[in-house]
Amino acid sequence: MDLLSASPPSAVLLSLFVVGYLVLAGSDIGLGMLMPHVARTPAERRRVAAAIAPYFLASEVWLVAALGVMAGLFPVLEHHVVGALWPVLVVLLAGWLFRDAGLWFRGQVDSARWRFACDTAIVTGSWTLALCWGLVLAGLLGGGASLNPFTVLGAVAVVWLFALRGAAFGAERLVGPDDESGAESADAAARATRTLARVALGTVAATAAVAAVAAAGTGSDGAGSGGSDGLVLTGPGIAVLLVTVLLAALGATSGLSGPILSRHTSALAIAVPGLLVALCAQLPVADMPGMTGVFVWSTLLPAVPVMLIGQVWLYRMTRRPAVPASFFA
Repeated sequence: MDLLSASPPSAVLLSLFVVGYLVLAGSDIGLGMLMPHVARTPAERRRVAAAIAPYFLASEVWLVAALGVMAGLFPVLEHHVVGALWPVLVVLLAGWLFRDAGLWFRGQVDSARWRFACDTAIVTGSWTLALCWGLVLAGLLGGGASLNPFTVLGAVAVVWLFALRGAAFGAERLVGPDDESGAESADAAARATRTLARVALGTVAATAAVAAVAAAGTGSDGAGSGGSDGLVLTGPGIAVLLVTVLLAALGATSGLSGPILSRHTSALAIAVPGLLVALCAQLPVADMPGMTGVFVWSTLLPAVPVMLIGQVWLYRMTRRPAVPASFFA
């Protein structure tokens, strides 16, 4: 069954944390992926690292909260995720540590070779994170980590959504206060939004077509085993609505006004895969003892308003240019 049917309040809380993570992490992961394209000089690369720095710390808080909710309120789901996707999770963790190490240590040694090595870690780790999160989300929708047309296309689509989110983030965040060292990088990021939106639009459309064929293979009653033989969605109507919203957001971003709209449309686009998993994926869930739910909710509930306020604050900060140098850069 889907999470929303099993426990609506808990599913809403988990979805909130997952979507919050994807929107925030999409900014820093996506910009890290695009560093070679938007930053050609040492000053530009330094500004990219400085722009990423506050966000990767904040986004990880949302991920920790999501994992806490899943472990406390959906322990069966946690075991399923680890059991079905552990190879992808291992690579994801390696990419996460590699990317974070590049950010933490980049400014600690005054050497061009050292900074090049750290920049390589940032870019490689960011691409690894985007791909692994794509495989996780597509795997949860498609029934596991097995490589089939749906999981491959779905993972690639998520990668482009991350890149689009990073380009939209960089278009505003990389503008320098003096409009010198950052203007060219910001322009390159803004121009990339239309191209990335068009590529993502095509990939999402192809993924949706493959999903429709796979879902049809399960039979008209919606029963089936999932995986490579068929795609089982507990809420096909909701899935169609969410995919339509995603395609509309990407279509708007790919137009002439794409760079202006991308700040909001990219956030909406990267949120959709998380909502698809929460609302439509067939996931194992089980009832939990009442006192367990009371303990988890009493622990997490006071933190939710603080995290929401922090989310809004960080989202508004994307309008401000990054400082030219910081501890991380």
